[in-house]
Amino acid sequence: MSSTISTTTEDNNDVWGGGNKPLNASYGKLMMWFFIVSDALTFSGFLAAYGFSRFKNIDTWPIADEVFTHFPFLHGVDAPMYYVALMTFILIFSSVTMVLAVDAGHHMQKGRVAFYMLLTIIGGAVFVGSQAWEWNNFIRGEYGAVETKGGQIYQFKSLETGKRVALDDFAVEIPSHRVQHESKNGLWYVDEGSLPSYTTEEVIAGFVANPDIVIKTEKIDETGHKIVLSREESLLKINQAVNVVEGANLINNEYGNRLFADFFFFITGFHGFHVFSGVVINIIIFFNVLIGTYERRGHYEMVEKVGLYWHFVDLVWVFVFTFFYLV
Repeated sequence: MSSTISTTTEDNNDVWGGGNKPLNASYGKLMMWFFIVSDALTFSGFLAAYGFSRFKNIDTWPIADEVFTHFPFLHGVDAPMYYVALMTFILIFSSVTMVLAVDAGHHMQKGRVAFYMLLTIIGGAVFVGSQAWEWNNFIRGEYGAVETKGGQIYQFKSLETGKRVALDDFAVEIPSHRVQHESKNGLWYVDEGSLPSYTTEEVIAGFVANPDIVIKTEKIDETGHKIVLSREESLLKINQAVNVVEGANLINNEYGNRLFADFFFFITGFHGFHVFSGVVINIIIFFNVLIGTYERRGHYEMVEKVGLYWHFVDLVWVFVFTFFYLV
């Protein structure tokens, strides 16, 4: 009695190396989906924390239309949300060009894939640069404010024009010998942040000397606007100021509640890192397309995988844009 054992080796070219593809997806695509789902949960946690913090501090939360008012090359022009809307359009349009690149890959059209990948890279690079520019304006600030011992932010408004007034427009210079504290001229290994342009005394003196200026508090009334004090109330409140705040960082925020700045830096920075990483990956894929790597493989699956990632970061920005700028 003899038995014959036959081993059949099939020439299986899929990346699984045997068996069926779950959901008709290759290993690389499936792993990309796993990454996207896990990253989506991370962003969801961040945005949920932002939502809870905003709800808890709803009466002092900065109003986006009063914070993001800058537009490149239009200094002094009040353009609330215009540039943020343009950034969003550019990023969404880059997602469209990525779809066209994937479609061209399905038809093995190398030239079209390269062209649409290049447009996607340009759109992503413009978005990252715009986000950095937005950060720069947010950090530097434009008007300045004062902070009380209790942490409240007082901005300044003109009764005549109804617009915010910058510290430069009314603060008076008082001779002072105050110097920045550094480790070389004070406590060892202890440095102080950069000094503001004006001291509290200079701001108070200038405020008292200008009867047209009143205080705009960080609190919001029933109509959704910041509460503006009368001149008499402002003169009483201004003496509570202990610090001058210019711009925003992780400690101080001239626009209002400091948690807003903390979440803004963290969430938009985390998303910006994703976009920057996507641009770098797209550049690598773009050069592989040019040298014919995927033509020799017989498919453009790598373009599809990076396309999934790019659509994900675009979709995340839609939620970030909604939470930070619209709601």
